[in-house]
Amino acid sequence: MSSLLDPLRSGAILVGDGAWGTQLMARGLEPGESPEAINLSDPGVLGEIAKLYLDAGVDLITTNTFGASPLSLERYGLAERTEEINRAAVAALKPVVMDRAYISGSVGPSGAMVKPYGDTEPETMADGFRRQIGALVDAGADLICVETMIDLTEARLAVEAARAYSADIPIIATMTFDATPRGYFTMMGSSVEQACAGLVEAGADVVGSNCGNGVEKMVEIAREFARHATVPIAIQSNAGLPEHKGGVLIWPETPDFMAERVGELIDLGVKIIGGCCGTGPDHIRAIRSAVDAHR
Repeated sequence: MSSLLDPLRSGAILVGDGAWGTQLMARGLEPGESPEAINLSDPGVLGEIAKLYLDAGVDLITTNTFGASPLSLERYGLAERTEEINRAAVAALKPVVMDRAYISGSVGPSGAMVKPYGDTEPETMADGFRRQIGALVDAGADLICVETMIDLTEARLAVEAARAYSADIPIIATMTFDATPRGYFTMMGSSVEQACAGLVEAGADVVGSNCGNGVEKMVEIAREFARHATVPIAIQSNAGLPEHKGGVLIWPETPDFMAERVGELIDLGVKIIGGCCGTGPDHIRAIRSAVDAHR
């Protein structure tokens, strides 16, 4: 396949996939288990989920490696298997995805905090990201997606690790923002403007936001990105915020509700639209239809 950046440069709107955690839990992942351990114990499940999203019409499929950096895997006693876990995630997708979509190597927060806010040395965190990203790239991921970041320093370390490992690999970097009286900021206090500048300086080719908000707030966040971003924008909304009803976790935003705001995102210049927590193949199918109809 061509580079992810080629269709973006030509004006295409790409559709990302939805949540993986929800799908894994529906297939037996227990609370407290490592989602990434499934890459070794039952990789066939990953292909099964990928096929559902492919059939929904996605352009990008995410690897099950959100928490597969050594610092994150350490809490499960799996840090020494970092490379194996990341390679297995890509290998499980390749025969299913083939050339139907780009394989997006997911890199989430490490779960540690860099000094002075935490006790982790920046080089320790950076080394962990280099191990994870190196395994993803070597296994054949088409791009790296640094996602759900709240600390711009950590996000930059991950992006810099990806860019240092490969001068050519496309890098998406998305952060999670909260609404405040002063506007949207990450939990660690970074504004959209600061995120745009910092992530691009670190080497990101695409910037944006995922998680933490339903699609209506994500439209507002996208509007902020449109004011400041100098590269393409990616937005992946939650299906709202979860609610407990009758002991069951419910995500309130329906596929149709999310799809109704797709046109606004496109008009704001968003180039990659997908889903995050609570979204599934039906949400993505609706987003795909809305993207195609808008075009």
